[in-house]
Amino acid sequence: MASFYEELNQRDAVSDERENSESRKKMDQWIFYSLLVLIGFMPLIVMANVQEVISPLISNVDVLSSGIKGDLFTHYKALMLLIVTLFVSALFLGKIFFMGGTIRKTYLNYVLGVFVVAIVVSTIASPNTSIALNGQYNHSDGAISWLCYVALLFIAMNIEYPKNVIKYIVYTMMPFVYINLYIITMNFYGKDLLQNAWAQSLVSIMLPEGSSISEGSALVGTLNQWNYMSGMFAMMTVMYLAWAVTSQKWVDNIVGAVTASAAIIVMFMSVSTSGFLTVLVVGAVILVAALLTKKKGQAVVSLAIFFLIAAPVFHVLAEKDYRVWTESFGFFTEKNPYMEEVTALLNTTNVAHASKEVLELPVLPERATAAGSGRTYIWDKTLDLVGNRAILGYGNDTLIYNFPHYSLDARSGMKDENTITDKPHNQFVGVLYGFGIFGLVALVMLVVATGIAAFRAIIKKAWAELVLALTILAYFSQSMFNDSLPASSGFTFVLIGILFAQQVIKSQENAVNGRNN
Repeated sequence: MASFYEELNQRDAVSDERENSESRKKMDQWIFYSLLVLIGFMPLIVMANVQEVISPLISNVDVLSSGIKGDLFTHYKALMLLIVTLFVSALFLGKIFFMGGTIRKTYLNYVLGVFVVAIVVSTIASPNTSIALNGQYNHSDGAISWLCYVALLFIAMNIEYPKNVIKYIVYTMMPFVYINLYIITMNFYGKDLLQNAWAQSLVSIMLPEGSSISEGSALVGTLNQWNYMSGMFAMMTVMYLAWAVTSQKWVDNIVGAVTASAAIIVMFMSVSTSGFLTVLVVGAVILVAALLTKKKGQAVVSLAIFFLIAAPVFHVLAEKDYRVWTESFGFFTEKNPYMEEVTALLNTTNVAHASKEVLELPVLPERATAAGSGRTYIWDKTLDLVGNRAILGYGNDTLIYNFPHYSLDARSGMKDENTITDKPHNQFVGVLYGFGIFGLVALVMLVVATGIAAFRAIIKKAWAELVLALTILAYFSQSMFNDSLPASSGFTFVLIGILFAQQVIKSQENAVNGRNN
């Protein structure tokens, strides 16, 4: 009798596990499709929002003072980021607690734990807690967004994926590339879409009655401004070119090369050097991959398509605006073949004789811009602040309220001592300032882990993983000159989770195969 009940219980346990396995599989699918919706649709959101901003400072300077302020690019992106994060978190917790799900064991769990603690502690201890929690009204880069990034990475690292996961990702992001190509091309040729009534009506759907888009607003793309467009589309260029070069199918080679061309054209029209340098640095690894791939002929054709489209379009764009050259190849040479030399004769010897007495004026720093369009000056001043709160940080996205504005030496760093600095223009400096030294260590650990993953992918010729790793490294490369945004960071942290999920799965499979052999 006892053996009968033991057999029955064992049969029920097997049945329950089979049922849980099917449920976990469906839950992973729901989570994966939700992540695709997030990374594909969220960067496209351009919708006006107005809110009352309470500044911690009393100032007659508009950007530093309280008031009703508007934003087109980040509020609703951050809102969607939060909603999707809460949704997939609920699904993930249901899978863990009610369907027998497990959490993969990896050292990155500890890294993410340190990151979360650094974010929470720095926000609670921040001199500007409410700002540190939500971020600036036009950045949305506070603790809530960063906790969402970490949560998405962790969840993405602990679900199963279809074998062709990379194809899902690249096709999901194609509308983002081509829609922005259209928007920025219109802007580049002086036909800004935001000047059209239908475009203003579309982005004003959520505005309260009586509010409107301010005169002079422009639509460069679906991201905030030129620098962010340049950095994000450098990432898109790397992702599609790496996919085109390493893919084994002709359709993927052609589609990837054409889309990479579209992405780099957007990057050129963004007239910012950060994206160009990113493509050069990470592009070298793509060339190595092209030499190692099994079908070298297809890789060469992919590169040929890319250059045959991008090169002539670059020439046309540079003829239209010489800054296209200045902000790309002009980084390495002062001579610009697209700009006519103009010689200006300036009379600087004007003298006013008001008195026989000599009037000695104070010696002011000469007006100049520090390296990186003033970035090195901003980094230097921000690091001075960090010295006071290196462990706790100030809370993210609060720099505008702590930076030493109106400093006289800004004349030699920013050309004008009246310049208001609201962000560090370097994500690593920004994380150090916002979350302290432990936050920076956690972020650097993610960079190092991604670099190791890219090296392993090249050695093992795991091309899908290499595409993910190079896209992530492109994000961190452009982050040396740009700040975090929901669109770029949300997308990238999901990719980090997918990358390490793939690597953990493969290492587990190899371990099982090794034991069987």
